[in-house]
Amino acid sequence: MPKRGYHHGNLRQALIEAALLLIETRGPMGFTLSEAAKKAGVTPAAVYRHFEGREDLIAEAALQGYEIFADLMEYAYEKGQPSALAAFSATGRAYLAFARKYPGHYIAMFESGISVNRTPELAAIASRASGVLEKAATDLSQHIPEDKRPPASMFSAHIWAMSHGVVELFARNSPGRASPFPADDLLETGIGIYLRGLGLIASDK
Repeated sequence: MPKRGYHHGNLRQALIEAALLLIETRGPMGFTLSEAAKKAGVTPAAVYRHFEGREDLIAEAALQGYEIFADLMEYAYEKGQPSALAAFSATGRAYLAFARKYPGHYIAMFESGISVNRTPELAAIASRASGVLEKAATDLSQHIPEDKRPPASMFSAHIWAMSHGVVELFARNSPGRASPFPADDLLETGIGIYLRGLGLIASDK
């Protein structure tokens, strides 16, 4: 019976998918190239036709993750239009949705230690993803008086950090840590408090 992946001409993608499953279950440093090859149904030697080592394989998984992530962020931004507030809030929620749906990619991107500057391609796609959130922040910041307006890059970084923190602490089943509230509610209320502080949404009073 033909080995899965290699003989059907898509060994590279079969190895990436195998790595994603291993990353999700064992972490980015919890598997070897030989184990990825075995899971893909090929010999270890075949891996080196496409990847120089485990980091190279993880970097490719991260690259594909950023492509999915950027598309998802852009979709969220467009869906929120023409409201700058809705578009901005949607991009924050898209972060959480991505982490839940693509845990292997998320770990490869943010928890593997792989630099986004490892390759020009990875840097470009990571910049595209962060650029969507900054664009949404720029749109929304126009509703803040100029003398009180934070830089759009700071604005977007705050929401990115808040989203990332909620994901890391409460949305990825961190060992021994249970969220007192659903992750979605934590993120929604956190963004709400932040935007109220900037005068972008009305107080509950």
